[in-house]
Order: sequence, then structure tokens, then C-alpha cells
Amino acid sequence: MTLGGYLLKLVGSRILIALLVLVGILQILDLLDVTNDILDRDLGAAGVGYYAMLRLPRLIEQAAPLAVLAGALFAFGKLAGDSAVTAMRSTGISTYRITLMAVPAALVLALTQLAIGLQIAPRTDSMLSDWWQASTPKDKAESVDPVTFRVGDEIVVAVPRDPDGRSLEQVTIYRRDANGRLVQRTSAQAAVFENERWRLVEPRFESLGTASIAEGQARSMDWTENLRPSDVRMLAAGETTVTAAEARRALTGGLSVRPRTYYDTQLQRAWAAPLACLVMLLLAAPASLANFRGGGATLMVQCLAAGLLYLVFDGAFTALGQNGAAPPILAAWAAPAMFAALGVTVLLYLEG
Repeated sequence: MTLGGYLLKLVGSRILIALLVLVGILQILDLLDVTNDILDRDLGAAGVGYYAMLRLPRLIEQAAPLAVLAGALFAFGKLAGDSAVTAMRSTGISTYRITLMAVPAALVLALTQLAIGLQIAPRTDSMLSDWWQASTPKDKAESVDPVTFRVGDEIVVAVPRDPDGRSLEQVTIYRRDANGRLVQRTSAQAAVFENERWRLVEPRFESLGTASIAEGQARSMDWTENLRPSDVRMLAAGETTVTAAEARRALTGGLSVRPRTYYDTQLQRAWAAPLACLVMLLLAAPASLANFRGGGATLMVQCLAAGLLYLVFDGAFTALGQNGAAPPILAAWAAPAMFAALGVTVLLYLEG
């Protein structure tokens, strides 16, 4: 086996073990919260297994960066403890080359995380939502609170009582002009999804002029194509996860319940988040130079602290971008750029 193959196998196996442990812990914590609900719906052990399977992609996505950090620290720590790095450096192999040999392991997990975030998780989330809604006990007497959301420039208040998401009740639509001023209020008994678009039932109109109010009504009226039944089901369930596709659609006139900056940031984050795996590898790489006879454990702790600090900074920048306090592109990419630069700088310093 070549040196590159040995390093890749060592780092890859440690990352995989760390990923399995972290996902297992997250899965157990998640099931502790919902198992009673699943059993109360008479779904049994099969329901628990089905829920766990559908939740697995999101848990892998969440655990991936920490798995790279932990796995790389264990791998580089083993190399340092066995004096393997010292032997390699004596033959002219630099720490940079050692790190580059380990990059494919982190890159595979980063690409997996990207595929999960863009393609796999949105589908499993939708399947889980539909399954959960279908197994929810029906209680006609249960009151349903109105929800408020935006479709393009319109603000909508409605009651999503239909579990299939194909109808809305007590619909009120506030239409605004380009400057955000209210120009029309439309009230309808219901809105029904038919032929790939929504139709208002018995709508009443109140158009606001500069000095007057014009009223009108109709038996029915076509409304919008930008709202989907899945959007209504998501509103009724109170789901908070926003995929890249949903963020892109919200920015082009689809359903939105948050500020535009939130969706801009989520769209950028979909591509920036997988870089965390490569950043974590860079932050863990200095551990390969640890000298355990001279307090090398301190360097390991510092690498671990740097990785955890990266997660804190990344979360803080994301929150700033979602609330409009920072540009979305800065909020999504600042932490990966800063901590990647930090990892490279530390390697340059230690190698020099």
C-alpha cells in the first residue's frame, strides 16, 4: 500500500467511525422526543424505523462537519503519537502534503453533504411530512389558527384546515403596489386548488384609491399559480426547514413567511455549508505535529476548540444574514473563508 493510500484509509476510517457515532447519538436523541407520539398513533416499531430512516439524511448533514473534525483529530493524533509524521518529514514529506493526502476523505463527505442538502433531504423531508400528516388523528372540533404568509407582493391571511393542502378557508389577500402601499383587499370564503392554480370562492374586493374606496364581488376568480398544496401543508405543520429550492422559489414570487434576506442567506448557505468539512480538516491538520512528550495534547485541544469556534462563528454570521444585519453572501461565506485562512496560517507557522 502506498503512503497516500495508507493516510487516506486511516483518515477516512476515523471520519466514518466518528460519523456513525455522532449520527447514532443524534438519532437516539431525536427518537426520544417522538417515539411516544409514533406509538400513540398505533404505528408501532415499523413506524419508529420508518421515521428514523427518513430523518437519517438530515442527521448525516448535521453531523458531517463534526465527524471530519473528530475523525481527523484521531487520525492525525495517531500519526503524531506513533512518530509517523516525524519519519515522513525526515524523508522530505511536508505537513502540507500529508494534509493534501487526507483531503479526498473530507471532500467525499462534503460532496455527500451537498447532495443530501440539495437533492436527498428535501425529498425525505416531504415524505416524512406527508406521512406524519396522514397519521395525525382527525379532530373536526379542533380549532385551526390562521396563518400569515406572502405570495409575491401579496400578503395572505388564511386558515389551512384541509390536511391535503388543496384548500384554504377565510382568505384575506392584501395587494400592494411597487412601493409597498396597500391598494386592494380581497376577502373570500375559501380558496381551492384546481387545474394547477388557485381559485377564490365568492371573493369581495375593496380597492383603495387616492380619495375613495371601490367595492366589488364575484362568484369565483383565478388567483395564483405560485402557491402549491405542499406549501399549505408545510404552513399547517409549522415546519421551519427551508431548502435551497424553496428559498429560490420564495425569491421569485413563491410562498414566503420570512424576510427576503432569510431566503437569500439560505440559498448561499446551501453551497457554503459543505465547505465546513474541508475547513474542519484544515483546522485539525496541525494535530499531526503534536509532540505528546512535550505537551502535545494542548495542541489537540486547541484544534478541537478552533473547530467548535468555527461552528459558533458560522451560526452567528448566518443569523446576522437571515435578519438582514449582514449581506447574505458575507453571512454564508465569511466563516469558511476566515477559518480556512486560519488553518493554513497555523500550518505555515508550524511547518516553518
